[in-house]
Amino acid sequence: EMKFASTRNPGRGVDLSLAVMQGLAPDGGLFMPQEFPLLTERDLASLRKSSFAECAERVLSPFLVDSFSKDEISSLCADAFCFDCPVIELEDSLYALELFHGPTLAFKDFGARFMARIMARMVAETAARATVLVATSGDTGGAVADGFYQVPGIDVIVLYPKGRVSERQEAQFTTLGENVHAFAIDGSFDDCQRLVKESFLDSHFRAEWGLTSANSINIARLLPQSTYYFWAWSRLPGNSQPPIFSVPSGNFGNLTAGLFAQRMGLPVRRFIASTNVNDVVPEFLLGGKFSPRPSLQTISNAMDVGNPSNFERMLALFNGDETLLRSALLGKSFPDEKTENAIGELYQKYRYVADPHSAVAYLGIRDCFAPELSPKIFLCTAHPSKFPEVTEKVLRQRIDIPRSLQTRLEGPKVVSDCSSDLKTFRQRVEGVLERKG
Repeated sequence: EMKFASTRNPGRGVDLSLAVMQGLAPDGGLFMPQEFPLLTERDLASLRKSSFAECAERVLSPFLVDSFSKDEISSLCADAFCFDCPVIELEDSLYALELFHGPTLAFKDFGARFMARIMARMVAETAARATVLVATSGDTGGAVADGFYQVPGIDVIVLYPKGRVSERQEAQFTTLGENVHAFAIDGSFDDCQRLVKESFLDSHFRAEWGLTSANSINIARLLPQSTYYFWAWSRLPGNSQPPIFSVPSGNFGNLTAGLFAQRMGLPVRRFIASTNVNDVVPEFLLGGKFSPRPSLQTISNAMDVGNPSNFERMLALFNGDETLLRSALLGKSFPDEKTENAIGELYQKYRYVADPHSAVAYLGIRDCFAPELSPKIFLCTAHPSKFPEVTEKVLRQRIDIPRSLQTRLEGPKVVSDCSSDLKTFRQRVEGVLERKG
């Protein structure tokens, strides 16, 4: 039976439903699978002939089989992953994995849509009230708001750093209304994340409103992100060497999901943790201590994280052995100027239009010494139209806005401003939820 345990108490397992609905383990740790299923060479070979939904079903089934029937898992994957996930070859052995074709134009759609569907089932079965509390540095808010919009029995509270997300990102979670409530916090993303964690550690507040999380601290957000690593591998030529993945990294959920995939048998030569100047993890990987610090604001704002919560999971995957973790990853960090140059270079060399986060991932690939034979894949995590103030300035041309985003930009914004003080925040949240009844 598949069990999930806290990073701080790996011996005590709980079932999927409890891990998902609690979000954060009671001891403050993060839930992880107690063991990882291993896909055989035959399983991997079968992915080459599958659709994305079938690939996801194969990867996720072992984690879901105790809670859902085979048919339910199949329809859940087909429903959640109903959009493209193209692997674009830019030149021989260099690929862009595009993860922004979902409804909110960001890779977060994979995790948020999957999580909303399994959580809706769990809430319906217990008839309990659930409140999803989520901090966003940009894209998570939109994806979670969209995934849970109008889901019966679930309210969504989105916290974001006031003035520190792009206008288009903000529009995606502040114009929905109904069961989605946006709070502009006077502070940084790290303040927002701290409010989420402190709220969870308040047992009365947590129990009263049925708090759960939709950040990548929630295991249901992370598991589906493993699927596109398998998918990318399955689209490579059949005789390829194990690929190198460059992952644009902030809170490190995306990279942790890649490590999960590797643990499940995916052939990977190396992961590159590509960051902006918020380089806490690259600094650690170069032999320094892991020392969180306040985040700095950059043009790749979704990665402006100074204390990445998933570092705890990454370390737990290697049983706390820092040397082993360092051997699995390469860390690279880049200032805004290089990111802007990379957007220009991708367009000049390949006619490829990239957003700032995808450009950071490209830099990680470009600047790493890699065996020629290894395919190099960089993850493109957001549609360039979400960051016009950067991409249009660099490329000196307008980027068309997809219809799904245009609709959001036209709606009126509903936002509550709030300080980063826990007591004030609690009172404001309770006021909103009590009015909802």
